[in-house]
Amino acid sequence: MAGRLTHEAFEPHLKKLFRFKGARPALRLEQVEVKDHAPLPGLDYNAFSLIFSGPRDAVLPEGLYTAEVEGGPSFEFYIMPIHTVARERQDYQAVFN
Repeated sequence: MAGRLTHEAFEPHLKKLFRFKGARPALRLEQVEVKDHAPLPGLDYNAFSLIFSGPRDAVLPEGLYTAEVEGGPSFEFYIMPIHTVARERQDYQAVFN
């Protein structure tokens, strides 16, 4: 998908699987967290982050990936594993400022 990514581009894909090119596992988009402010004064969009979850036994390394949504478009973004309290899964975050 070309152009600036906004939270609206991801909201239709909540609870869908994202497959990351050249990597395993597929991750489920669990949350789109929209901040109540622009990343910098004068910008006309809000910062946001995406929270994904996947299996604990196959951690996706931090990095820049092309992600394909099941039944949808492709996106390119940087994603990283984050601290996850639950033992049955690993969570990830992609931040858009």
